[in-house]
Amino acid sequence: MLLFMKLILVLIINIFLSIIFGLLLIPYLKKKKSNQTISIYLRDKHNSKSNTPTMGGLIFIIPPLITILFLCLFNKINISYNFIIVIVTFIGYGIIGFIDDYKIIKEKDNRGLSESMKLFLQIILATFIFYLFLKGNNEPLIWIHTLSIKINIGWIYGIFLLIILTSSSNAVNITDGLDGLVGGLSIIALLSIGIITINTGWLEGYIEIAYIIFSIIGSLIGFLFYNSYPAKIFMGDTGSLALGSIMGILCILTRHELLLVIIGIVFVIETITCIIQRIYYKLTHKRIFPMTPIHHTFEKILPEYEVVKIFWLVGLIGSLISLLFGVWL
Repeated sequence: MLLFMKLILVLIINIFLSIIFGLLLIPYLKKKKSNQTISIYLRDKHNSKSNTPTMGGLIFIIPPLITILFLCLFNKINISYNFIIVIVTFIGYGIIGFIDDYKIIKEKDNRGLSESMKLFLQIILATFIFYLFLKGNNEPLIWIHTLSIKINIGWIYGIFLLIILTSSSNAVNITDGLDGLVGGLSIIALLSIGIITINTGWLEGYIEIAYIIFSIIGSLIGFLFYNSYPAKIFMGDTGSLALGSIMGILCILTRHELLLVIIGIVFVIETITCIIQRIYYKLTHKRIFPMTPIHHTFEKILPEYEVVKIFWLVGLIGSLISLLFGVWL
């Protein structure tokens, strides 16, 4: 119960920290004209968002880091390899996203970093994370808890880790397209992952990792104060890559990698429909869906905020199902 109260306190502190930080950051980004370039395919509906600044992910990246630094300085948490892995992943993918956003803003072009360069940076980072993973005496296991199955796959787990981190970070990045959509889905997903983490007492540093998770959840709630419809700021790749990667690494450390598919069911659906659309278009030069990511198809028939609510509900159902497997079974 004491741990639960501490986590709630950390969450509340980060709500206020992120709101205060947002009050300072948004005017600065507007002054620097750090606006998101709107795709030509979306200008009929999203043209009013052309003056909305991006890089808002800093609002939920910096406050949790300040909180964790404060706890470290006052010896309130113990630093383990797993703790370092989570921090390195969160910051590392956030930096990759920041570079991408900066390039988009500077060149006034939505392309940003090339796919090959982004993948190269992610491979470098994932390799370092896998090194830390092994240094922390983590075994390279595929562990299916419900069936009590453990499979040691050795160095191949490094490739598995790369695939999870790359897939999860890019899936969240793809989903980020409507006001409040990814922010709300991430709160729901991280809350279920946080509950699972609290129940992994065998994991070294699990309490400290829970502090990180609830700090981010609190900051995301504060971020939604500015990002919910109509958005005053977008999270950009800075935020989406950081969020996706930390969901991936948390499921890796708690040995619930396969459960990530259910926890992030909306992200999975968004990604799969994009892949199907791209493959089908290359083969036939026709489209299966009116527009992808799929939330833009829904946006053609429903108001933006209604689409967001529906997707939040689907994400909530997925997260509740994941808790059934992740905590009870």
